[in-house]
Amino acid sequence: MAEQNAGILGMGHSYPEGILTNADLEKIVDTSDEWITTRTGIKQRHKAAENEYTSQFGAAAARQAIERAGLNPEDIDIIVCATTTPDQIMPSTGALIQKEIGAVNAAGMDVFAACSGFLYGITMVESMIRTGQIKYALVIGAEVLTKYVDYTDRSTCVIFGDGAGAAVLGPVEAGKGILATKIKSDGRYDEQLYAPGGGTKYGTSHETIDDRMHFFKMKGNELFKIAVRSMADISVEMVGKAGLTIDDIDIVIPHQANQRITDAVAQRLGISEDKVYSNIAEHGNTSSASIPIAMDECIQSGKIKEGTTVLLTAFGGGVTWGGTVIRF
Repeated sequence: MAEQNAGILGMGHSYPEGILTNADLEKIVDTSDEWITTRTGIKQRHKAAENEYTSQFGAAAARQAIERAGLNPEDIDIIVCATTTPDQIMPSTGALIQKEIGAVNAAGMDVFAACSGFLYGITMVESMIRTGQIKYALVIGAEVLTKYVDYTDRSTCVIFGDGAGAAVLGPVEAGKGILATKIKSDGRYDEQLYAPGGGTKYGTSHETIDDRMHFFKMKGNELFKIAVRSMADISVEMVGKAGLTIDDIDIVIPHQANQRITDAVAQRLGISEDKVYSNIAEHGNTSSASIPIAMDECIQSGKIKEGTTVLLTAFGGGVTWGGTVIRF
């Protein structure tokens, strides 16, 4: 069987109605709008209610993506949900979304790669579509990060927000779709961004709860240089692998981690700011959901249309990173 290109057929996104502004955070922790904006570029983030959870937003984004692809849930062969904040330990959030949307013919699973998770999912299913193992895949990035945030730690609680983005992938004509994609990790940097409690190493006990081990912990200054270098280097590699130059890229959509990281990556790539999409001011860092949310916003606003060549690049805890070049 001849290989076929895999491309994005439809996208969707969803996030909670609740909003936590910088002014709200000033009342919770020792911080200010100026401090947050200067260091992160964030002005607000969406925050799930107590009775809201990850699969709800993943399912809403998935339904939208499937409808825009002109398909039915029964057409989906595999669901890959990228999340660091699953509904529960078992079953997978992908399986729960499968149940919720009625994708009865799909295999549901999760991938855990923090902020790079969506690109991990894209890379996994691309080869499956290209080689004919499956026809249609649903890749979701979904997070409710605010439930893992320590609101006594101003270095992390100001960053994270909640939401989900989804993409339906399937066969596309030659010259379009995913032109290059790659994922990487380096576990030597595991303690740069991590949450130690709750697993088999430390478990869950009064001690781990009292020691706040179930919340995210981050060494931001150390991560900055690694993130910028990794995102820029893999971007250059993927653009070259696609047979393009950086001037051929119409829009860059980086993981929305921090505006200073985005600006530094753009500068290192030598690409103009007007080609780099940012929505971090409105959403904060939504981890695996940030790239698909941003992509869908670009599609709906007309920034991405037929013929547009897009560079995606991400970096997350683990540490993980990845790069993807797509032509729509």
